[in-house]
Amino acid sequence: MKARLTFLGTGTSLGIPIVGCGCKVCKSTDSRDRRFRASALVEYGGLRILIDSGPDFRMQMLRAGIGHLDAILLTHNHKDHTGGLDDVRALNYIDRSVVDVYCEEYVENTLRREYPYAFAENKYPGSPEWRIHRIDERPFEIRPSAETLEWVENVGYRCTPVEGAEPGPAVTVIPIRGMHDQLPVLGFRFGDIAYITDMSSIEDSELEKLKGLKHLTLNTVGYAHHHSHFSLDEAVALAGRIGAEHTWLTHLSHTFPPHAEFTERLRERTGGSVLPAWDGLTIEDSEIAHGTD
Repeated sequence: MKARLTFLGTGTSLGIPIVGCGCKVCKSTDSRDRRFRASALVEYGGLRILIDSGPDFRMQMLRAGIGHLDAILLTHNHKDHTGGLDDVRALNYIDRSVVDVYCEEYVENTLRREYPYAFAENKYPGSPEWRIHRIDERPFEIRPSAETLEWVENVGYRCTPVEGAEPGPAVTVIPIRGMHDQLPVLGFRFGDIAYITDMSSIEDSELEKLKGLKHLTLNTVGYAHHHSHFSLDEAVALAGRIGAEHTWLTHLSHTFPPHAEFTERLRERTGGSVLPAWDGLTIEDSEIAHGTD
């Protein structure tokens, strides 16, 4: 089963350009230097799966022309990865679908604190309609929904089964456990593509799950050691240990050079096996589908 991943955002929690910054990266006219907060869309087994829904969720969906999601996977509970979940309301209204959200228990607890109105027994009409699925390090399945939302005026949504609909085929996702400083986070493998962000360490036992990859995504925020993210040296070294055919760097900060210069430096250093991703880049099991560098 082939997977296809599109980077919807490749920036840090501040994005690029940073508000008020006048550095050459933030002032760059190269579209590849304009980075939304880190997020990706995976198309796998006929399903559309979003990884993380940060504050740029609305603009990412509009820019990519996305009007339907089968699931949202959350890597952890930080706001730059969950801050756009209220905008799921648009998909509820237009697509008439509940959005299935897959996350760990501690992430769900954070969502309940930050979005209490989405979990209320008597919801305000039009509140987000999510269905939470708890996950951990064990593989889990995602399947298309066989339900639809019916709008009841002054009441809100009513979820009903689609008449005659059969449950669609499921896809299996393999979680990858890592640490974001002291916070446990998850990456995910879909076939021969794996997406990892916001990690500073991964146990050797988890690296076993990453053997035989075509494409790997790793996070790095700068050249210097960082308490909660891989430095560039650490990311390049880890990419060498994992041995994917292509490794793409995400969660990039403005401390790196502009995209064209950074790409050239990495080509010289890694022979092109490790390169910076950019918003809009699409990769597949078999090839790089869209974008040039």
